[in-house]
Amino acid sequence: MKISNVHARELLDSRGNPTIEVDIILNNQFKGRSIVPSGASTGEYEAVELRDSDPKRFFGKGVLNAVNNVNSILADELIGNSFSSQSELDYFLIELDGTKNKQQFGANAILGISMAFGRASAKCRNISLFKSFQEPFNYILPTPMMNIINGGSHANNNIDFQEFMIFPVGAKSFSHSLQMGVEVFHHLKILLNDKGFSTAVGDEGGFAPNLKSNNEAIEVILEAISKTSFAPGKDIYIALDVAASELYINNTYHLESNNSNLSSEQMIDYLSDLVKQYPIISIEDGLDENDWVGWNELNRQLGSKCQIVGDDLTVTNKDRLARSIKDKSMNAILIKLNQIGTITETIEAIDLAKKHNFGSIVSHRSGETEDSIISDFSVSMGNGQIKTGSLSRTDRVGKYNQLLRIEEELGDQAIFAGSKTMGIDL
Repeated sequence: MKISNVHARELLDSRGNPTIEVDIILNNQFKGRSIVPSGASTGEYEAVELRDSDPKRFFGKGVLNAVNNVNSILADELIGNSFSSQSELDYFLIELDGTKNKQQFGANAILGISMAFGRASAKCRNISLFKSFQEPFNYILPTPMMNIINGGSHANNNIDFQEFMIFPVGAKSFSHSLQMGVEVFHHLKILLNDKGFSTAVGDEGGFAPNLKSNNEAIEVILEAISKTSFAPGKDIYIALDVAASELYINNTYHLESNNSNLSSEQMIDYLSDLVKQYPIISIEDGLDENDWVGWNELNRQLGSKCQIVGDDLTVTNKDRLARSIKDKSMNAILIKLNQIGTITETIEAIDLAKKHNFGSIVSHRSGETEDSIISDFSVSMGNGQIKTGSLSRTDRVGKYNQLLRIEEELGDQAIFAGSKTMGIDL
């Protein structure tokens, strides 16, 4: 697969912030295009997203430097070269950058090339993108985590936790799981309206009402589930993204909703009480990204009852994942392509997680685009879980629609993951 052309441009993500799009042409005919997403609550150990820091353009968030790195330096190195695989290209880019966190050219520039090459190479090999990232192929459609109430840094409201999600593990198929989520979402809108709350949506398409507490957010979701024909704690469970690093101030966890400051031990007790009280089966970033001792205790107490998911803790980095495996800090990892910066390194993190029976959840970012590559990637990797926002906003729904197309293409070969990839007994 010989690279004939590489071109990048600056365009916008779902929050109206600049991001980078990359086009690649292989063998003078096979074109791949990618758009790189961006996070709001980013872990300090993520690969570097290169921004221009020019206050006269886009509040300093422009990406012209990353675009220029692709169109000049990286294009000169790539055009005319042939690569036999995704990993060969990605490691070529990693070596060119030469830094641990891709700060030389920017992880956004490198990932844009990596993703575009993935699309182009699938066309070149005449296979569907969702079959292209890994062999053998298992035909597993993921169970979606649907973020229907937004809080924290994703919404301008009083709720501490960043995401309150429904997890329809009792569905018969992916399309059935989507139906379940949509029905709960619309019942939730009616309930919030009836209770006098706003139904404006946050960055990821979920509602962002000014509720009194995290408990109230969970309870109104359970009420919405009860309005459907599905049962909470049987068909549909609750998943949380606490995003605790955003709450960690002066060595304590500050919960604005009840004006409390909790130690690590008290935060664990608080989360344990929520699990006892409600049908919660997944907790992401329950503690700060540097609270390794606390993570070990959180996993010890709750790891047999629900997924303890690392995001800011592990940032799709196999070295940090290896430490969490050694320390028994968690039992599942969130997977985000732009946290590490190439498709190959993302695959390596998933493979390491699978080797140690960890769950893995392919995830979007809060600043998303119309690019639906994570849908194809999730199916190709057979990891069985995806997190891509609520049931509104095209930047979120586009990923679900792509999964519906894949399900249709697979037909009778499609396997729905349900709860089978979680590693816990319900």
